[in-house]
Amino acid sequence: MTDAPADRLFVVYTRDRPGAAELRAQTRPGHIAFMKTLGSSALIGGPLLDDDGETRNGGMYMLRAASLDEARAIAARDPFVVAGLFATADVCEWLWQTNNIA
Repeated sequence: MTDAPADRLFVVYTRDRPGAAELRAQTRPGHIAFMKTLGSSALIGGPLLDDDGETRNGGMYMLRAASLDEARAIAARDPFVVAGLFATADVCEWLWQTNNIA
């Protein structure tokens, strides 16, 4: 993946399988390394937290890609996906309409 921006934005939204905390911990270093390979194509992202505000139970990141197929192919290479961590993993195109970020 290059750092050249694409015109379209996609949200990758995932939820962990129940009881997969150990698998998440084991594969997290690979996931972090993978995210770094995306360069500026990965705009924002981070883990989703359970109600306790601490337990990681999924994630979300915004991705620049040329097409939905490309975004899905990128997301499928994530070590979390390869290891089977997620109960659900959705990739959908997103249209940015509101911007209140200073």
